[in-house]
Formats: sequence, structure tokens, C-alpha cells
Amino acid sequence: MSVSELSPVRKSILPTGDDTWATIARRELADRPEDKTVSDLQSWNLHVFMRAPAPETSPRAGNQVLPSDVIFVEPPLSDA
Repeated sequence: MSVSELSPVRKSILPTGDDTWATIARRELADRPEDKTVSDLQSWNLHVFMRAPAPETSPRAGNQVLPSDVIFVEPPLSDA
């Protein structure tokens, strides 16, 4: 298979142990307003955003993002 036959890959990251939507937004998309970026990240990552947050008794209380998650940091790629 040649390079020209490969499909483009959507940019993604693996979060660190203490990442939240806000820390990912600040680090990965620093050139954009944080509140808009957090909203975009959540809409691009419904597989994480729709998960129930960690319970209040957990060290990760209220956080949905796990270090094992794949977090997309760009919108879905267009077929056009």
C-alpha cells in the first residue's frame, strides 16, 4: 500500500492522569477561547462526554475523562 492510499487520521491524544476538559482545551487548543473549546471537545468526544462522572467519593470526583480515553482534538474529518 502506498502513502497516497492511506486514509487521513483524525488528530487525537491520550489524556494525562489529572486531565479535565479544561486542561485539555488549554493545552491542545490554546489559540481559541477556552469555553468554546471545551464545548467543542465535548461534542467531538461524545463517547466520553456522555459517561457518568466519577462519584464524589472517588479521587477523580466529577471528572469524566480517564487516562485510557482517546480524545479527539479536531472535528470529524469531511469526506468532501
